[in-house]
Amino acid sequence: MKKTTAFLKIPMNRIFLLLLLDVMSIVAVSFGALFLRFEFDFNAIIPMFLENYVDIVPFTILSTIFFFWIFKLYKSVWRYASTTEMVNIGMATTCAAIVQTIFCYATNNLMPRSYYVLYWFFLFAAVCVIRFSYRALRIVMAKRRDTEKGIKKTNVMVIGAGAAGNAILKEIETSLFIHLKVKCIIDDHEGCHGKIMRGVPIVGGRDKIMEACVRYDIGEIIFAIPSASTKERKDILEICKETGCKLRALPGIYQLINGEVSVAKLKDVEIEDLLGREPVKINIDEVVGYVSDKVIMVTGGGGSIGSELCRQIAAHNPKKLVIVDIYENNAYDIQQELKHKYPKLDLQVLIASVRNTKRMDSIFEEYRPNIVYHAAAHKHVPLMEDSPNEAVKNNVFGTYKTAQAAAKYGVDKFVLISTDKAVNPTNVMGATKRICEMVIQMMNGVSNTNFVAVRFGNVLGSNGSVIPLFKKQIMEGGPVTVTHPEIIRYFMTIPEAVSLVLQAGAYAKGGEIFVLNMGEPVKILDLAKNLIKLSGYKVGEDIEIEFTGLRPGEKMYEELLMNEEGLTKTANEMIYIGRPIEFDATEFKAQLDELEQMAVSESEDIKSMICKIVPTYQRKDIK
Repeated sequence: MKKTTAFLKIPMNRIFLLLLLDVMSIVAVSFGALFLRFEFDFNAIIPMFLENYVDIVPFTILSTIFFFWIFKLYKSVWRYASTTEMVNIGMATTCAAIVQTIFCYATNNLMPRSYYVLYWFFLFAAVCVIRFSYRALRIVMAKRRDTEKGIKKTNVMVIGAGAAGNAILKEIETSLFIHLKVKCIIDDHEGCHGKIMRGVPIVGGRDKIMEACVRYDIGEIIFAIPSASTKERKDILEICKETGCKLRALPGIYQLINGEVSVAKLKDVEIEDLLGREPVKINIDEVVGYVSDKVIMVTGGGGSIGSELCRQIAAHNPKKLVIVDIYENNAYDIQQELKHKYPKLDLQVLIASVRNTKRMDSIFEEYRPNIVYHAAAHKHVPLMEDSPNEAVKNNVFGTYKTAQAAAKYGVDKFVLISTDKAVNPTNVMGATKRICEMVIQMMNGVSNTNFVAVRFGNVLGSNGSVIPLFKKQIMEGGPVTVTHPEIIRYFMTIPEAVSLVLQAGAYAKGGEIFVLNMGEPVKILDLAKNLIKLSGYKVGEDIEIEFTGLRPGEKMYEELLMNEEGLTKTANEMIYIGRPIEFDATEFKAQLDELEQMAVSESEDIKSMICKIVPTYQRKDIK
């Protein structure tokens, strides 16, 4: 029944036309094979063979059409015909020729021996011409239509002459909706240089990229080597970004394995493609072992880090995931995403402030989380310089109250998301996060809960980071603003950072400050230049870079560890443990009480108190 329905969906006029053409070709090639056997001299044909030809034609037509039907030559979508359809044609025509030969001998309607081979050859050729000419005609008509409509196709260079490159070429060639024209292919394999792939020349290796872009007037480059190593990818893209062309690439090798290679899967080349660092690896079994079948709470679960924590935790089968956030729009977005992707996930999304003691107590009492990831915080450095009391209320006492609730209701592990700005802080935000780390140390000494902190640098693409700002400035035509030409930062992608946070949580025994290996530092100026080039513009010509000076509280460089802290290796080479700095917990508790009173009373001198608690805090507003 399903097959019949599928058949009816195929346009009947197309089937009828193919049937008519097939019948005409069968009659023609049957006679053509005989005609060729007698060297195109009709009078030389023996009358017996002409009589036999007439006798066998009806059977030949019916049997051939039958095999065409069996091998689905009337169901294929011929505008996308490929080697599969070619094989089907070969099988169908071979079977038809064999059956015709058997019929001739069985009924004594013999033909010249060469006739049978010629018939098969002509039949195969005729069917191929009929089917594939339809595809060629569509391509010609599409080009004519684009010309009439004034649609100008973008000249494209494809990097990679492998399976992925072939798939991209095929789709561009057959689609009526992709206005691209592949002019050349680049591949480092010397054996394919000078050859043709789907009618497109393979002009050379990566050393020919710049030359070919000029020669073929390339407007877009497609990187189609999903199996390339991170270094190889970076090296090739470094060359490509200097061409001024738009860059797009396949995300990774899994696209090729899953058969998902298509133009729709291409993504714009992002700045992280040029960082040149191998992907961070974690021990999935360790993460699953301590997250699976547990009640997990994520505060600040709608933010950049918090939402990615929720995504990765949801993938590891928690018993229940509780998301807490004060900002309803972010919370709603991650709620809808997780509901769609993990319909069986036991998910609870709550709007609440970590600064509200009673609200946090009631949440902990009701849901009794086993593990808490505390990502709720104010993090924008310049804003916190102007509103230090709010930074203290949210970062310090939001952490303190959440930690107290965790200890009160028997949480197993409490993981604080900290920052490299907590090391020798020069701003309020960093200093408050250092106090948060001290809170964690203090709470670990008076509770059965394992309190730990994970410290890392900037994450690419997070809310408020430079990358989204640069992209917006580029879209607006510039200028791109950089605070200082020599300012540097450590960078990691959000999924990388979060996966390491989960791994660190698995290592946690209580009181540790985990430090993530952020790789080599990157100049912000280089990020700006690369992003402009990746967008297809020239630095200084199309988009200007403007230096605005360091912002209040901003460092030239960030540190991940204070001098007093030593480093201990873990099983993961990307994660280290810093030895906590000792301090007087009783004195610290008294300082917290005083700090809270100052924050609540909106004291204008709260930075002085912060300095007292964090001796390494270097205030920039005092000369």
